[in-house]
Amino acid sequence: MKDKGEAIIDRRGGTAINVALTVILMLFMLACLCIGKYVISPRDCLDMFTAAIFGTGDNSGWTQMDWNILFSVRLPRVLASVVVGSALALSGSVYQSIFKNPLVSPDLLGVSSGACIGAAVAILLALPQFGIQVAAFIGGIIAVALTVSIPRILKSSSNIMLVLAGIIVGGAMASILGFIKYVADPETQLAAITYWQLGSFSYVDMGLLLNILPLTVLAAGLLLMMSFWIGVLSLGEREAQTLGANVKVLRGTCIGCATILTASGVCISGTIGWVGLVIPHFSRMLVGTNTRQMLPASLLLGGAFMLLVDTVTRMIGPAEMPISILTGLVGAPFYAWLLYKQRNRLR
Repeated sequence: MKDKGEAIIDRRGGTAINVALTVILMLFMLACLCIGKYVISPRDCLDMFTAAIFGTGDNSGWTQMDWNILFSVRLPRVLASVVVGSALALSGSVYQSIFKNPLVSPDLLGVSSGACIGAAVAILLALPQFGIQVAAFIGGIIAVALTVSIPRILKSSSNIMLVLAGIIVGGAMASILGFIKYVADPETQLAAITYWQLGSFSYVDMGLLLNILPLTVLAAGLLLMMSFWIGVLSLGEREAQTLGANVKVLRGTCIGCATILTASGVCISGTIGWVGLVIPHFSRMLVGTNTRQMLPASLLLGGAFMLLVDTVTRMIGPAEMPISILTGLVGAPFYAWLLYKQRNRLR
């Protein structure tokens, strides 16, 4: 067991790493605003931000096209990438901690499946993009509400029962989605549903992003403030109760906030796999298992990773690649390597 001095050193080391990750994320954001098939220089990018914020700046180096691309196309995408990546990674870290399971991902309780059904129904009804995103958010919340209600009906409060309820609801939602795809028009609606399932930031709307951002920031802030108690929950229910934790209230609050984060991310970009599963493991490799350091690291790493992946998908070819394809190509080998490194612990 570590003594107090070693714990302080570890905490300072984790804080330094998180500060470095924050700087890296900021640099990534600036680079991704400039990089693309239409290149904008960092100097012009900073000048345009200065002009937008303070009403001043040298406009001799940039054109109206530069301005439109920066503020109408790239800025919404960059912000959405950071928000979605951070939300999925943070919710994945919370789920893995409170369920004590490294295989848990943010869609554990059926959020993604419910969001897919909401989006699919909106596509069938020919709703605009804003309506699709709102329907996806509502569908995700309804799915989790159904998952949480099953243990209550069975009068069981164990984590295992909640996980099994999530599997039941996820399976049922997948069947419903299959039926919706069966009746959808194969020329238009089916293609739109399939593309939405693969995830993309092509249709990001700044209006919806600003509407969903306060709820996302609130949920993330609550989880970060509760990071100590999330670490306590990761010890197990008995140990947490011994340390004075109200397990039922804490677990419900954590699940609620993580669900909001996941639903917010899915409604913005569609379903994106592997981020909430792999990034928490990578953050633990960097800063350790202390949730006070691990949760912020997951948030920052998730944002940076999603930002990098989105930039690659919009530059890799003539047509934009869906994000889940690239996250799967990166996440699956990394997770296999991680399992190989931890093979002795998993026996």
